[in-house]
Amino acid sequence: MRPGATAPVDAFLRRGVDFVLAGDLRTLVRGMNDLVGEPLVDHDELERQVVARDREIENPFGKDAQVTAIHGARRYRGDRLIRTAAPHRLLDRAAGPLVAVRLHVVTRKSLGGLETDLSARVLRPDGEPLPGLYAAGEVAGFGGGGVHGYRSLEGTFLGGCLFSGRVAGRAVAAAL
Repeated sequence: MRPGATAPVDAFLRRGVDFVLAGDLRTLVRGMNDLVGEPLVDHDELERQVVARDREIENPFGKDAQVTAIHGARRYRGDRLIRTAAPHRLLDRAAGPLVAVRLHVVTRKSLGGLETDLSARVLRPDGEPLPGLYAAGEVAGFGGGGVHGYRSLEGTFLGGCLFSGRVAGRAVAAAL
C-alpha cells in the first residue's frame, strides 16, 4: 500500500547483477546491451514500441487489451488500493527510473516430445527438419513449467504453449 518498491525488490534493483536502471530509454538500451555484451536491443525499435504503448495509456478510447485489463482491474477498490499499479506512460520521468531485467530461461522438467527448431519445425535425429511437420506446446516438450522456473505451478506453462503455437502457425503460413 505504500509507494515505492518493497525492501526485497529495492535490494534487487540496487544490487542485482541482472538489473539495469536508467533515467531515459537510450541509456537503458545501452545498459541492456552492455549487460549481455552485444547489441541485442535496437533503441529505435524499442522506442517505437514504447511510444505506441504510451499513446494507448493516454487514449481513453484505446483498445489495447493489456491496458483495458488494467483499467478494468482498477475499477475494484481492493485492486485499485493494493494490487494494481496506476497505469502511467513508461517514458514519464515522474514515474521513476526505467528498469530492465535480464531473464534466464530455466526448465524444470520436460514432458518429452519432439525436438524442434526456433521455427517449430520438427527435427529428425540428424538435426534436419522433417518437411511439413511442425510442433508446439507440450508435444514439443514445452510442458512442466518452462520459463517459469523451478517451483512453478502446473498450468503456468499455458502462455508458453500459446506462444510456441503462434510461432508454429507463423512458420507454417510463411512456408505456404
